[in-house]
Amino acid sequence: MILFAATDRCPSSLNVSPDPMSKVIVLGLGNDLLTDDAVGLRVAHEVRQRLVGDPRIEVKETAEMGLALLDLIVDRDSLIVVDSIQTGDQPPGHVHELEPEHFPEHAMRSPHALGVDKLCKLGRMRGLSAPTHVRLIAIEVQDPFTLGTEMTPEVQDAIDDAADLVVQRALEFAQLPAEEHAHGEAR
Repeated sequence: MILFAATDRCPSSLNVSPDPMSKVIVLGLGNDLLTDDAVGLRVAHEVRQRLVGDPRIEVKETAEMGLALLDLIVDRDSLIVVDSIQTGDQPPGHVHELEPEHFPEHAMRSPHALGVDKLCKLGRMRGLSAPTHVRLIAIEVQDPFTLGTEMTPEVQDAIDDAADLVVQRALEFAQLPAEEHAHGEAR
């Protein structure tokens, strides 16, 4: 079992200012008290260990969802969300990679990932600088609702593969040129 220090998390009452050099944010979403729902947090923890020292990429773990995520994503060029998903189309442990235009096609049972693309659009509509490159890396889970700290074996075994994919995408996004944002300022 992996335990996370309180400083690794983003409390909802904290207005987070991104590192001015980090253009990519990786958000691991989940609840570490709900069995498989913790997978997004655990993947993000692994990604942070692998990318330590890269100022272009920031990794956060949070149980927040919806509008509470807006403070975390403004002024970023790219966003990678890591979360659990339960589509029933794939076995537990399958790693999905979804682009925003494909989010609604999946019958997701995850309160965190729903609306991430809409959240970015809302930020831009409000004149905020929001990510233009977005990916959801979602791990198919078996049991995201039972209280417990142990994930099912198939989901636990998927952490390394999911972390590999997140690191690959984060490094690719970090190489992209700075975007022109909705409020007209180049980064």
